[in-house]
Amino acid sequence: MIQGKNGKEFIYRRLKRRSVLNKIDIMELTVEQLHQAIESGELTVKKLVLEYLERIRRFDQEGPKLNSIICINDDVIKEAEALDNYYISHGFKGPLHGVPILLKDNVHTTNMPTTAGSKSLEGFFSNEDASIVKKMKDAGALIIAKTNLHEFAIWGETISSMQGQTLNPYDLTRTPGGSSGGTGASVAANFGLMGIGTDTINSIRSPSSANCLVGIRPTIGLVSKYGVVPYSNTQDVIGPIARTVEDATKLLDAVYGYDAKDPKTAWSVGRVNQSYIEFLKVEGLENKRIGVLKGFFGQDEIHETTNREVNKAIDILEENGATMIALDDVIDSGDLVQNVSVHLYDLKDHLNAYLSELHSAPVHSVNEILESGKHHEGIKENLEKANQLSTGTSIYNERLIKRIATQNSLIQLMATHQLDAIVYPHQKQLVCKVGGSQNERNGVLASVTGFPSICVPAGFSDPTEDAKLGVPIGMEILGRPFSEGVLIEIAYAYEQFSKVRQAPLV
Repeated sequence: MIQGKNGKEFIYRRLKRRSVLNKIDIMELTVEQLHQAIESGELTVKKLVLEYLERIRRFDQEGPKLNSIICINDDVIKEAEALDNYYISHGFKGPLHGVPILLKDNVHTTNMPTTAGSKSLEGFFSNEDASIVKKMKDAGALIIAKTNLHEFAIWGETISSMQGQTLNPYDLTRTPGGSSGGTGASVAANFGLMGIGTDTINSIRSPSSANCLVGIRPTIGLVSKYGVVPYSNTQDVIGPIARTVEDATKLLDAVYGYDAKDPKTAWSVGRVNQSYIEFLKVEGLENKRIGVLKGFFGQDEIHETTNREVNKAIDILEENGATMIALDDVIDSGDLVQNVSVHLYDLKDHLNAYLSELHSAPVHSVNEILESGKHHEGIKENLEKANQLSTGTSIYNERLIKRIATQNSLIQLMATHQLDAIVYPHQKQLVCKVGGSQNERNGVLASVTGFPSICVPAGFSDPTEDAKLGVPIGMEILGRPFSEGVLIEIAYAYEQFSKVRQAPLV
C-alpha cells in the first residue's frame, strides 16, 4: 500500500470505484482542455485530482500493477480545494492552474519524502522545495505524487529498493525505460496531466520513447537543478515529460530561467525568448534543414522495426516542408558512453557533497549507502565502481577534453550543413524486457555535449499478445545550445501531421 508522509494508508481508500466526473473524460486531458472545462464549470481541480487518484488505485497498485508511484501527496485534495477557491475569487493562478504534476522522487519537496528511490534515504524530508517545484506551484500546479526511478537515477530500467520494478503500460513484460520511468509510465497511463524527469545520459528521453510521450532535455543551464539529488552536475538536467508537445512546452515555459541558487542558469540570461509558446506553429517544418544521423540507426535484424518507424517519421518531416540531409559522419554513441561521458566519475564526489549537507538524512556518503545495505542489489556494482573514481584525475580531465571536442565537432557539423536540427532513433532497438538492460540508446549525444533535444513518438512495433498496440518507438530531435524554440517548432509541427500518440490499454 502506498503511504504518505505520516505512514497512514493512502486517501484513496475513501474513494468510490466509479468515475467522479460526469462529462469530462480525463484520458489524454491537456492543459487547454482542463482550463476550458474549469471556465465552463464542467470540472474543478478537486474533481480532477480525485479521478487521477482513482486511476492510480486501480492501475498502479491493483490491476496491471504498474508500480510507478512511490508516494502520494497527502495534502493534494486540500491543495486542489485551495486552487478551486482561488479561481472563484481571482481566476487562474497561473498558466498551470490546477495541473496535477507527477514528480520524479529525486526532486525535493517539503511535504513528501525525497528518497531517490533508495531505502537508504527512506523518511528523509527536505526543509525546502526544489526551485522547479516552487516555480510550478507559482504557476498554479500541484504535485499529485512522486514517481519511481532507477535508484539514484543510476541506470535505465526503473527498479529501486523503495518501490521495485516499474512496468511499461504498453507491454507489462517490458521496462518503461529510465531512469525517469516512473514518471514516463504514470504520465502515459494518465495518473496525472504531465510530469518531471531528470536526465544524465538518457533519462528523460528514454521513458518518453518507451511510453509514447514527449520529453524535453533542455540545454544545461536553462532550468535550475537546485534541490535535485545529483548524479553528475556536469551532465544532469531536469525537464518535462508530457503527452503532447504543447503541454511539454507549457511546463518548460513555467520553469526555465535564472536561479541564483544554480549558477549555471546564468548562462541562459539573454539567450532565450520570453515565451516558448510562440513556437507552437503548425507550419514549423517549413524551411527547416534537418540532418539524419545515419550512424545512429542499427544495421541488424533487431533494428528493423525501429528503423521502419523512424524512417516513416522522417518522411513526415520532409513531406511537410523540411529539407532532410543525410549525415554519414561517424559518431559512436557507445564510445561516447564508455570513453567521454563523466557520469560515473562525477557520481561519488557530487553525491557525497550533496549528502554531506543533509544533516537529517540517514546517510551522508556513497560509502554509507553501501555499508547500510539499503539499496537495490542491481546498483551495487555501479556504486562500487563509482566509489573508486573521482573528479580531478588525469582520466577525468581527458574525458572533459573529449567532451569539448565532441561539442565542437557537433556544432561544426551543424554549421557545415546549415542545420536547424539533427534527428535519429532515441534507441536503436525496442525498450528492454524486465530483467534485461537497455541497449543501444543514443541519448548520450545530447548529454555529453549539453545540447538540447526533444524526443517525440515515432510509431509502434507490430502488435503482439503482450503489446496489443505494439511497443512505442521514439525519435530524438537535437539542436544547438538554447535552440529549444526551434526544436519545439519542429516537434509541434511533426506531431500535428503524425498523430502517433495512443493511450495504453490499461
